[in-house]
Amino acid sequence: MVAVVGGIMRLRAARGEPVSPYQTENVETGTLTVTVTATGELNSLTQVNIGTEISGIVEAVEVDFNSPVRVGQVLARVNIEKLEAQAAQARAGLLSAQAKRLQAQATVTEAQAELARLQHVRELSGGRVPSQQEFDSQQASAKRAEADEASAAAQVTQSQASLAAIETDIRKAVIRSPINGIVLDRQVDPGQTVAASFQTPTLFTLAEDLTKMKLIIDIDEADIGVVRVGQTARFKVDAYPNRAFESKVREVRSTPKTSNGVVTYQTVLTVDNSDRLLQPGMTATAEITVTEVKDAVLAPNAALRFTPPAALPDTGGFTFPPRPPGLARRDRSADKAGPRLWTLAGEELVPVEVTLGATDGRHTVIEGGGIAPGTPVIVDLATN
Repeated sequence: MVAVVGGIMRLRAARGEPVSPYQTENVETGTLTVTVTATGELNSLTQVNIGTEISGIVEAVEVDFNSPVRVGQVLARVNIEKLEAQAAQARAGLLSAQAKRLQAQATVTEAQAELARLQHVRELSGGRVPSQQEFDSQQASAKRAEADEASAAAQVTQSQASLAAIETDIRKAVIRSPINGIVLDRQVDPGQTVAASFQTPTLFTLAEDLTKMKLIIDIDEADIGVVRVGQTARFKVDAYPNRAFESKVREVRSTPKTSNGVVTYQTVLTVDNSDRLLQPGMTATAEITVTEVKDAVLAPNAALRFTPPAALPDTGGFTFPPRPPGLARRDRSADKAGPRLWTLAGEELVPVEVTLGATDGRHTVIEGGGIAPGTPVIVDLATN
C-alpha cells in the first residue's frame, strides 16, 4: 500500500500536479440512526399447557396439530368406568349416612320426650319422683342422642363431599380448551395410559391467536441503558432472509440473565403476524432503533480520531515520511483540548473544535462548532 501511494504521489509530482500529504473526507448532512442488535425467539402471546388430574386410559382425542379450538371445546376423553363405580359406591354411602341421621333424629325425639315426661311427673309429685339419679340419667341420654344426631349429620356432609369430589373427577375426565386458539403440540393418542399420581402430564400445548405474537430477545448489559419501551425495531428470521418485519419494544425486564459470564436482560417486542408467516419458536435477529437524528451534520469518526503526528527520527532501514507541511511541532495542548476536526487552509493545518452528539460507529453528529457541511476534514496521512 505504501509503495502504491508513493508511486501515485511521484506520478503526480512528475506531472506537476499538487500533492496533498493527507486523506480527506467531506462533512455531510444526513440522518444518523443508532441501533442495538440482539437475537431471540418468537412466541405466542399466550401459551397454555393442558394436562389432566385424572389417571386412566385415553378413550378419544378430538383434535390434532394446528387444529383451531374454542373455549370449552373437547380435546380428549379419559375412561371413567372406575370413577363411575366409585361414584355409585359414594352415593350408596351417602344414602346410608342419611338413614343413620334419620335414626339419630328419632332417638333424639324419643329421649327428649322421655325427659319431658319425667319433668312433668316431678312437678306433679313435688319433686319426690322420679329420683334425682333417674332424672340425671335421662338428661344424659338426651344429650347422647343429640350428639349421635350431630355425628350422623357430619357423616352425611362427609359422604356428600366424597361424592362431589368423584363427580368432579368425572367432569375432569373430559379435557376441554380454556382458550380460543390453535393446537401447537399433541402428546397423547387414543389408548394411551396417563398417570397423574405425582405430576400432571402435559397432553396438549395451545397458543392463543397467532396473528399477534411476541419476540423475546436478550439485550447485552452494555446496551440495555438506551433501550426504552415504545422504540421501533425490525427483525429477520432465517425462513424469510429477504424480508424485515416491523415491531416495537413492549417491555424491558429488569431481571438479569447470566450465561458464560455474560449478563443480558430480556426485552419483549410486539409482532404483527396477520399474514401468518411467522411460527412460534423461530429464531430472530432484531435491530432496535434507539436514536435517530435527521438533517444532522455528520463527520466521519476517522476524522475525530486523527491527530497530526510528531516528527519521528530515522530508525535505520526505514525512513518515516517527513513532517507534514504546516506543522512545525505537535501541539501537546491538543491532548487536553476537547474533540476537534482538522482541516487545511492552503498547506496549513487548522483545528476546529466541535461538540459531539450521537454516533453509529462510523459517523458522529456535530452539534456545535465552526464546521459546515461539505468541508473536507483530514482522516489520515496519505502515506502510512
